[in-house]
Amino acid sequence: MKKLILPLVFIVPFALATRASAPAPADTAHWYMEHSYDVLQYKLEVDLYANYTTPYPKTFTATEFITFRVDSTLHLIKLNAISTSLEVDSVGMAATSFTHDGDTLTLQLDQTYNPGAIVEVKVSYRHLNVADQGLYVSNGFVFTDFPPEGARKVLPCWDRPSDKAKWDFTARVPVGVRLGSTGYLADSTIVADTLWYHWVSDNPVATYLITWTSYTNWNINISYWNNIYDPSDSIPIWLYKKPTENITSALEKIPLMTDLYADKFGPYPFSKIGFATITTFPWAGMENQTMVNLKPNGYSDEPLIAHEHSHMWFGDLITCGTWADIWLNEGFATYCAQLWLENQSGYFAYKNKMNSLANNYLSSNPGWPIYNPDWAIHTPSANALYNVAISYNKGACVLFQLRYVLGDSLFFAVLNAYATDTNFSYKNAVTEDFVAVTNAVTGEDYTWFFNEWVYAPNHPYYENVWEREDLGGGQFRISLEMNQTQTNTVFFKMPIEVQVDFNDGTDTIVTGWNDTNPQILEWTFDKYPSNVIFDPYRNILLKLGTTIVGTREPEESGFLLRQNNPNPFRDQTTITYSVPSEELVSINLLDNTGKIILTPVYEVHQPGEYFIIVSGKQLPAGIYFCRLEAGTTVRTIKLIIQ
Repeated sequence: MKKLILPLVFIVPFALATRASAPAPADTAHWYMEHSYDVLQYKLEVDLYANYTTPYPKTFTATEFITFRVDSTLHLIKLNAISTSLEVDSVGMAATSFTHDGDTLTLQLDQTYNPGAIVEVKVSYRHLNVADQGLYVSNGFVFTDFPPEGARKVLPCWDRPSDKAKWDFTARVPVGVRLGSTGYLADSTIVADTLWYHWVSDNPVATYLITWTSYTNWNINISYWNNIYDPSDSIPIWLYKKPTENITSALEKIPLMTDLYADKFGPYPFSKIGFATITTFPWAGMENQTMVNLKPNGYSDEPLIAHEHSHMWFGDLITCGTWADIWLNEGFATYCAQLWLENQSGYFAYKNKMNSLANNYLSSNPGWPIYNPDWAIHTPSANALYNVAISYNKGACVLFQLRYVLGDSLFFAVLNAYATDTNFSYKNAVTEDFVAVTNAVTGEDYTWFFNEWVYAPNHPYYENVWEREDLGGGQFRISLEMNQTQTNTVFFKMPIEVQVDFNDGTDTIVTGWNDTNPQILEWTFDKYPSNVIFDPYRNILLKLGTTIVGTREPEESGFLLRQNNPNPFRDQTTITYSVPSEELVSINLLDNTGKIILTPVYEVHQPGEYFIIVSGKQLPAGIYFCRLEAGTTVRTIKLIIQ
């Protein structure tokens, strides 16, 4: 027996999978809606007249009327109002006095109110001349931008996404200023050099989705979308633009987008479709209810418009109940933009873009789950909340994978049922609500899917090995050993697809369920399988790993690569192999991604028995592979270092 001593000096990081359970979803029971009062309407009157001319001050005066319903016995209410931005002058109506400390404005009421009472208070205040990233004033632009909790910088309010209220807004501006806001234009009045705008939203809106947007040099283009559910009805499309901006593409695409989304998700939910481009806008876009703000030249960014417009269903009509549920807004809108791409350019364009979103997540994953229960209570930083890899891209990929698991018919039935459910329309929903809709529409329990992909962090890492066995009589068996080796999350149960290629140039797709770890699936064929591809269409977008080739042939064929002994091992192990005839033999060592990292044997062998001693002293625990190739023969074994 010939001997080759092989010290392994390369290092391959590796982690072995565990069957840890997914963290249980928080049992919110809609506690996020519990509050001592429920705001019914914000009515705001502001004087912006001086903000449009040099030196462009950020100050304005305002009078606000807040109508609320009492939910529990109370004699005072607390509002969010940042004292570095707002200075309160007086209160009135049911409010008799106030204290203003930091972020909190406390209004003392004129009596103790019982649950069910409707109360109205008045607050007169001034916005200070500060840049607070809530109000923006520069060179003729005056606009607001509130996500996630910036409304408190501009108006006293209960500044959480779960308390939605109607909006009534009156603004005094110079003649010539074009100003848009949430809702519909109830009236506009010119008195001398002054223009009064009055905007009203009868549909409740979350505070972070309220805006006013204005500029001294806008043109307004108004067209109409014909309601696909009611041909006699049309919805106005207001596009605010600079005179030099080209909106031709937007004029064509926005009605078509509305057709698609209305067909998939139900009727367009509001009285107006509105967009405006802003020279100094700090984001790419913001889905303010019926008044989307866009970056400069945003009308030429079709994917951005598709994303923001879909928010009218997912984010505005149905608003996340807590910040832990932000993916119900951003993940959905990111996915909807790809649905629009699929509608316009076909499945392959859609799939390529989904692959790109998944790749961004895999390369930028910060390691936290889509649903972070702490965010339901404590507002995270904007950078964490709006993390592109998690809230946007992973969220969109989860919907792609749900479509794969359910199939198109059930998937779109789920989205439509969710978007048209009156329990959530013009209200709020949490992740548990979407899970419940999925289960109700499908008639099956898909909680496991969301436990894995939404409530647990990270993603699976597959280290699969396939083997081919000649059964004789023209029959061949393929065995696929599936191993998930991640340790930083749970085991991911999923339906899987496998492409089997044959030596006659044909292929077939076989399916199975990966529901244990490790797991071996087997299929038998009546022709020679030449290759196996796991998840050939990458329907499990959120994964890493590899599938390694191996074969099992009858020992009579002569070429043998025997399992190493001992296995698993730490210090050293012995691998034996036999060569029945003179042949060029190569032995490759592979890491756990399938990459050849060392070729210790590449020479012509005479018939005989050989062995290799493998040292594992310098290696971390993990899985490695030894592959023998001789002519058309391939043998692979798996080595486990403890």
